Amino acid sequence: MKERLLSILKKSRNYTLAVADAMPENAFNTKLIRESWEFGDLLNHIAYGIQWWDSSVIKNIKTDWIEPATPGNKQAILKYLGESYDMLRQTVDKSEISDDLMYGFNATLDHVTHHRGQAVLFLRHNKITPPGYDY
Repeated sequence: MKERLLSILKKSRNYTLAVADAMPENAFNTKLIRESWEFGDLLNHIAYGIQWWDSSVIKNIKTDWIEPATPGNKQAILKYLGESYDMLRQTVDKSEISDDLMYGFNATLDHVTHHRGQAVLFLRHNKITPPGYDY
């Protein structure tokens, strides 16, 4: 079961980073509509969400939601996103399969999928074909 979780996590990581990388850096500050996040802020939210679910739900360390400021450039945002996925991978790798792990893992990836779908819309809005999805 753990190998399956890690495989799913790897696919999510690879696809999320591919979507993020497909956007040119000069478009990281674009919005879909006035009320939406900028693209870079959306990715920052995904990265922080991964870390928050990892700590608050899987590790059961109650953590207030205090989202950090978005890093200043594309490479820094991609690095933060990758580090967040790596943190979750390490947690899954070191943990026993439990209800908390399964709930936290699924909730995390649900949150990622929701916002990654928004990131795909950003790409399409900017006339960029999103990377293919690997099932």
